[in-house]
Amino acid sequence: MPSDLIFSLRDVDVRFGKKEIFNGLNLNIHRGDLVALVGKNGVGKTTLMKIVMGTQELDNGELWNFPSLKVSYFTQHFELDVSKSVEEEMSAILKNEDEKYKIDIYCDNLNLDKHANIKNLSGGQKRRIALAKCLIPESDIMLLDEPTNHLDLECIQWLEQHLKGLNRVMLCVSHDRTFLSNFTNKVFWLDRGDLRISPSGFKNFDAWSEELLDQEARELKNRKQFVNLEVEWAQRGVKARVKRNVKRLERARQLKEQLEKDESSYRLAIKSVKPMLVKPASDNSKFIAEFIKASVSYPNSKNKILKDISVKITKGDRIGLLGKNGTGKSTFLKTLIGELKEISGSIKLKKNLEFSYFDQLRNDLNSNKSLKEILVPNGGDYLSVQGKERHVCSYLKDFQFDPKRVNDTILSLSGGQQNRLLLSKVLANPKTGLILDEPTNDLDLETMDLLTEMLSSYKGTLLIVSHDRDFLDQTVNKILSFDGDGKISMFLGGYSDFLNHQSDKFHINKSSKKKENITKIKKIEKLSFKFKFELENIPQEIKIIQEETSSLKNELKDSNLYISNNNRFEEVTEKLSTLEKELENKENRWLELLEMEEAINKENEQ
Repeated sequence: MPSDLIFSLRDVDVRFGKKEIFNGLNLNIHRGDLVALVGKNGVGKTTLMKIVMGTQELDNGELWNFPSLKVSYFTQHFELDVSKSVEEEMSAILKNEDEKYKIDIYCDNLNLDKHANIKNLSGGQKRRIALAKCLIPESDIMLLDEPTNHLDLECIQWLEQHLKGLNRVMLCVSHDRTFLSNFTNKVFWLDRGDLRISPSGFKNFDAWSEELLDQEARELKNRKQFVNLEVEWAQRGVKARVKRNVKRLERARQLKEQLEKDESSYRLAIKSVKPMLVKPASDNSKFIAEFIKASVSYPNSKNKILKDISVKITKGDRIGLLGKNGTGKSTFLKTLIGELKEISGSIKLKKNLEFSYFDQLRNDLNSNKSLKEILVPNGGDYLSVQGKERHVCSYLKDFQFDPKRVNDTILSLSGGQQNRLLLSKVLANPKTGLILDEPTNDLDLETMDLLTEMLSSYKGTLLIVSHDRDFLDQTVNKILSFDGDGKISMFLGGYSDFLNHQSDKFHINKSSKKKENITKIKKIEKLSFKFKFELENIPQEIKIIQEETSSLKNELKDSNLYISNNNRFEEVTEKLSTLEKELENKENRWLELLEMEEAINKENEQ
């Protein structure tokens, strides 16, 4: 075995009853590997982690690992002693008293109070304790299952850097594309029982996987031509009743059946489900909600969660809510849906305002009810989707559920499956607007893509609480930043634009404390020379990037490039990815500047 090899599987089979998870799986893990483990729900990601952990038995095959291999595992299911404080729970895994400083480090960076009693903490806070308990011990391999769930952006960015510096092998399952792109150097893609390995990390996954699927499509096409000819020839020859020709016909039929199975499998792999979201009822009014110097607190509490905030929401706004846990995002949403009232100032809401609400705690899911009962609570086999009658089984297939599971209880579903079910319920008939509170938690990448596509077609008002940077960039056009101390700020654009706003110092300015800390937009009489020059030159810059992007895409059309010149393939895909992000940023910046100019002109006309 090579000296850097620490774990290996050879011809491994794993079955759960009649269901085959792995058949002849081969896998090597080396020191320095930072692996993104990807694949649809149910393909064996958790099973593979359990094999590495040593808790899953093999039906067949060989397992080798480095002597005295230490493995740590952050799983979705964990147990904490609720009678202890955070510090006491973490201390149990320390080797000695000299390591207590680690508790302070992790509590500080994960926003945990080490003196707090665990029984009083939220589910998200408990997850962060479990994550810290996985990170603290020395280990050779670290297994991470959705480590960014319930972390704010600051914590996620810290975690990225921290993981890079730990000098451990890692296998990570995550829906957060940006997170995976920023720290992984290898991809294990579990696809229809096969393990495909990319040596270049998740940042190139889309281009790499697309190339593999394109290659598979070409191979299927060639096989189909061969099989059709073979069937035709065999059918002609069998008329002579020659034994040899009868055997040839049977072989041709077998080839055809296998081809049909492979084609069906391929279609499922590339299937892009795009159920159209119903458009909200037509309403000429642009007004949705307005907060005017509003302060909000919880009943029987003197502490103001939101303090003197002023913000307006109009029809069609697509707003991402950002901020650390506890800064008031949930409070803001509960105020919108009428669960909380202002204690000072005023809040104006559109008459008959209704939001479809996705709650990250999944309170709308009764664990004892079936999937069918959740979607059709009044009985029957049909539900209304977009004003049309849909059979519950057909609708469940849109969200990647096996129709055979329609009568399964919620208790039997994984966290990701529960999220998909709740999304299907919320998105069946969106009302005036959609409120999605951490909708990407526990979702696999395929379901993430599905959700992104669905939201892109939605024309109503959208509010999303998420710490997934890529998801926000693709779904929102405004950012509402919760700055702490009850203050908020509004920014144009997605998450990337939000960062640009911060660096450029062009954003909604905070008033002084003498003006009650109310957020206001600074009045500008005309577009500055810098911004004007930028506005005039961006179109030419966009054109240049588009031409270069087109050239690279044409180069990737060469089906042999990946095989004949892998270095060039990786170079082109990486450059293409960079250019596409740059193009998106340039286009968003151009639109932003146009909006700025238009807003200034309107202000000056008044």
